[in-house]
Amino acid sequence: MSLLADRKPPPNKIHFTRLDPHAIERLAEIDRSEHITRAYEISAGVLTQLDVDWHVPNWFSEGDGDHSLSGQIAFCRSHLDKGGLLLGALHEDLLVGIAIVRPELYADMAQLAFLHVSREYRRQGIAKGLMAEACQIARSAGARRIYISATSTASTVEFYLSQGCELADPVDPNLYALEPQDIHLILEL
Repeated sequence: MSLLADRKPPPNKIHFTRLDPHAIERLAEIDRSEHITRAYEISAGVLTQLDVDWHVPNWFSEGDGDHSLSGQIAFCRSHLDKGGLLLGALHEDLLVGIAIVRPELYADMAQLAFLHVSREYRRQGIAKGLMAEACQIARSAGARRIYISATSTASTVEFYLSQGCELADPVDPNLYALEPQDIHLILEL
């Protein structure tokens, strides 16, 4: 067994909690890096799988572009400023997963605006736990659906599909304009 595998905690060692909005500064604790070999695109309303070879580094520490740490923090803050709630998954005191849910995107629709799990902690139920927390918050606010604009990677899209999400039909035109390369999904609550 590798040393990396030895460091992974069992799922019951992860604590899910609502975080103060200022804790978004802790986003640097999340390692988003991965090597992606499969992705999806929507063509004529059909989800089509693509073979890709994308090496995604961690967020850039310099600059303020889309893939920089400061750019991601600004993106998250924009959702928190619009009523979003910050959720965290902690292993001891380390932030290993993070999500933002906007409970009231529209009258009966919430939005899962952000969800990331650190590389070493993936495939352990952390994303599922964060999503369950987001769904509970959305239901409590009266939402009947959650809108998700997901990156096109196979692991991301397949995760959301496994949680019961379906392709958004129609897509939200405002959210689509912001992220046209994403796969837009709806989860009925």
